[in-house]
Amino acid sequence: MGEISSDVIRGYNDTMILYILRKGPSYGYEIGKEIRRISDDKYVIKETTLYSAFTRMEKNGYVESYNGEAESGKKRTYYRITDDGEAYYHNKCDEWHLTKEVVGNFIE
Repeated sequence: MGEISSDVIRGYNDTMILYILRKGPSYGYEIGKEIRRISDDKYVIKETTLYSAFTRMEKNGYVESYNGEAESGKKRTYYRITDDGEAYYHNKCDEWHLTKEVVGNFIE
């Protein structure tokens, strides 16, 4: 089994990002690394996909960005989940369970 097609998983990029942000604020590179780690290297989110997700989710009120500084002293843009983002995350989880149930009926 190879990597997951980005077409298959595209609708759940926000869910994966929000899952990570539920543990605390983070920044793009670290979130990308965490997605790769949690998926056991089966899914690597592209940087452009990640940052367009941040832009879209911030516009929708699911995340907030702020400037911060890493331990190394490097300036970074951090993201944190909002209450609306928390509600959206739970809706996407419910949707996923239903999707799995329906698609599962067609998988041998």
